[in-house]
Formats: sequence, C-alpha cells, structure tokens
Amino acid sequence: MSKHPDLDTVHAALALAVRAPSVHNTQPWLWRVGDTTVHLYADDSRRLPHTDPDSRELVVSCGAALHHLQVALHAFGWDTVVHRFPNPAEPRHLASVEFRPGTVDEAAVRAARAIAQRRSDRRRFTSWAVPPAQVSAIAAAGADVPGVQVREVDATGEHARLLRAFVDAATAHRGDAAYSAELAQWSGHHASPQGVPARNAVVSSDPTVRPFGDPHLPEAVVRDTDEAARMLMVCTAADDLRGWLGAGEAASAVLLEATVRGLATCALSEPLEVTGVRTRIRRELLGDFGYPQLIIRMGWAATSAVPVPATPRLPMHDVVRPLEPATSSGER
Repeated sequence: MSKHPDLDTVHAALALAVRAPSVHNTQPWLWRVGDTTVHLYADDSRRLPHTDPDSRELVVSCGAALHHLQVALHAFGWDTVVHRFPNPAEPRHLASVEFRPGTVDEAAVRAARAIAQRRSDRRRFTSWAVPPAQVSAIAAAGADVPGVQVREVDATGEHARLLRAFVDAATAHRGDAAYSAELAQWSGHHASPQGVPARNAVVSSDPTVRPFGDPHLPEAVVRDTDEAARMLMVCTAADDLRGWLGAGEAASAVLLEATVRGLATCALSEPLEVTGVRTRIRRELLGDFGYPQLIIRMGWAATSAVPVPATPRLPMHDVVRPLEPATSSGER
C-alpha cells in the first residue's frame, strides 16, 4: 500500500478544501503541492485592508480551508499530520500537511459530503427550536482544536447585547467611505469567481446581515414572527496567528457538523471588525477571558425557501501550484 495519496486524490481533496467559507469570499489561500506534502500559505493579495487590516479574518478563513482539507482526505482514506507555522521566518506559511494511511468511516464521509452541501444562508430562519443537545454537539465539534472554545450565546441578555454590537458595527461601517467602497468591490457581481455574488446576497432587516451589493436572493417566506436562530461564538485563548488559524479550523468543524444535522448556517464577523465593538463583546460576553474570532448563526431554514446557490470559486490553477524548491526554505 502506498504511503502517500496520488496526485489526483490530493487535487480532489483540495477541490473540497477551497469550498471553505472566507471573508467576503476572498479565498485568500495558496496551496503548494509537493511529492509527499501539501503546504498552505496566506495570500496577502486578497486581503481586505479596510475590513481586515490586521489579516485576522484572512488567517481564520485559511484555517477553515485547512480543516476542510483534513476532512476530505480522511474521507478518501488518509489521515493527516499538520505542522502549523513550520517556518518561523515565514509567517505566511501557515501549515505543512503530511499523510498517513487511514480508515474511512461513515462520519468522515458525512462530513465530506457536508462540504459540498454547506451554504452561507443569510435569510431568516424559522421559529423551530434547535434542541439544546444538538447545539451542544455542534459546539463540541470545534472543541478538539487546542486553545479554541466554542460557546453558545444563550442568555437573553447576552443575545440582546450581541445584536446591539451588530447594529453598532454596521453604523460605524456606514460612516467609513473606504470600507463601503471595499464592500462594493467585493460584492454584487454576477460573473466574478470571487466575492459575494448578487445571487447570494439578500435584503434583510436582520442586523446580522451585511448589506452586500445588488442583492438578488429572495428572503425566505416565514410566517412565524419569532425566529429561533442560535448563535455560537468561536473564541481563542490567544489573539495571535496560531489562535486565528485554530479558530478557522474549529469554525469549519462546527459548520460541517451543523450541516450534517440539516441546519442552515452563516459565519458572521462584522462586529469583530470594529475595535471598540470587539472589545465590548470580549468584556460583556466573555468577561475579558479569551478573544472572539467568529460568530456562527444557525437555525432551521424554511422548507419552502429556494436553495441557496453555491458561491463561485477561483480556478484551481489560481490557488493550487506545485511546490518549488525555494518554497521549502520559506520563499514563495
């Protein structure tokens, strides 16, 4: 038996990895494929300087893609050994991945299928309650990443404070011309392979929904007046590159587990992009313990709602390239 997957298997796994969610669908990753390893780099050319000036959300996005890759390879019969930040001289080199023959199980196959099924659903959810046991199981899916905690925003007061944070962040962003121009640049398109396309954006009074350009997705017809969305917050012990990458890995695990269970989800970050608002969330919801990195909204979609279309992805040759000799020494 081979000790390494063949190139076709690696490329099939990478095709699933790049289905990971990313801020504004920027897809800010670059994969280098060697004979026995795969390397993940952050692609700064797709950074959002006004939305994400410190590259925190860029690295979180890459962490989600890294976890997607591990899930895909597991479903193909390969375990992974991940070395995070293998080259201290190159912080953009986020991970190197080695392979070990593994065993395929039903859970791995379900998780890999969820990669293709998952969508960012920004529409209203129904009033059908998500059972607490399901919420706990979904949150627990992200608990295997060291230094990362996934907690539910469950108390009425907490939920109200978080919604207030969304409103305040949106207000701050509306007064920021550079941010607004960047949002317009990365949304509302009809044929671009990146950004949030018009067909995936929705007009909504929900404060958690960002006003992406030219929204074409119809709002779900929900007759219930009360929505039963649940909010999970992905937090880290450290607010650094390693913490951000781990937050993305945990978020991927949570999103896929929710999808396996039939729930609609959307990863949210706007309140964490405004320094004062993020600090307030950390103080009021986390008691200054840990750092909020991402918010995940989930619930039951209306059965009558039209399916959310898949967001586009860049061609594989734009994000997957051969490993060059110079790359192993920290150069790209």
